[in-house]
Amino acid sequence: MSHLCKLPAGLVLALSLGLAAAPVPAQVTASAPEANQLRLSVNASSEIVNDLLIITFAAQREAADAAAVQAQLMQALQPALAEARRAAQPGQLQVSTGNFSVQPRYGPKGETLRWQGVAEMRVEGRDFDAITRLVGRVQTMSVAQVGYGLSREAREKEQAELAQRAIARFRSQAETYAKAFGFGSYSLRAVEVNHGDNIPPGPRFRAASADMAVAAAPPLPVEAGKTTLSTSVSGSVQMK
Repeated sequence: MSHLCKLPAGLVLALSLGLAAAPVPAQVTASAPEANQLRLSVNASSEIVNDLLIITFAAQREAADAAAVQAQLMQALQPALAEARRAAQPGQLQVSTGNFSVQPRYGPKGETLRWQGVAEMRVEGRDFDAITRLVGRVQTMSVAQVGYGLSREAREKEQAELAQRAIARFRSQAETYAKAFGFGSYSLRAVEVNHGDNIPPGPRFRAASADMAVAAAPPLPVEAGKTTLSTSVSGSVQMK
C-alpha cells in the first residue's frame, strides 16, 4: 500500500524505491536506476540595484565616396574620445571604441549611389554622475544606447549569498522529504549549481547625422533600475 505526499508548487521531486525481485542479468542491472533516490530542484532569487552605467555614443555620416565618409567619422570620433579620456578613471569611467564601418548604398540596379558609415564610442563605469555629465560635453557624437548592469564585485557577492540560500533550501527539502517517505537520513549523490540574471534592455536612440547640430546638453537623466539574479541547485540524494 502506498501513501501520496502532496508537494509544494515549484519543487521537482522524483523517487525510486527498490523492491525485492528475482535476479536479473548483469547487463540489465547495470542500466537500472538505483533504489531510494530523491531528485530535487530549488531556486533562490533577488533583485539588486544596478551599479554599472553603459552609454554608447554614435555618429552616422554619408557622402559620395568612402574616403569622405571615413574622414567625417574620424572628425566626429577623435574629439569625443579626447573628451572622454580626460574624464576616465579605472572602474569608475572607462572608454573604448566600438563599431567603425563604411558601406556602400546601392541603387535599384545594383549600382553604388553613395557611401554611409557609423562610428561608436562606449563609456561605462560606476560613476553615474561623471558619465552623465560627459554626455553634455561630447559635441560631435550623440547617445545611441543607454544600458545598465552589475559590476563583477556586486555580481559575485550577490551570487555567493544566493548560492548559500539555495543550498540550504535544497538540504532542508531533502531532509523533509526523506523523512516523509519513512527514511532517517540522506546523502548527496550529484548536485549542480547554476546562476542566471535578467537585465531589462536599455533605451536606444538614433545616431546623429552630419546635418544634425549637436548642441551642448545638460547631464543625461538616468535611472539604473534593478537586475534579477537567480541561483538554482538541482541534483539527487540517496535516502537511507
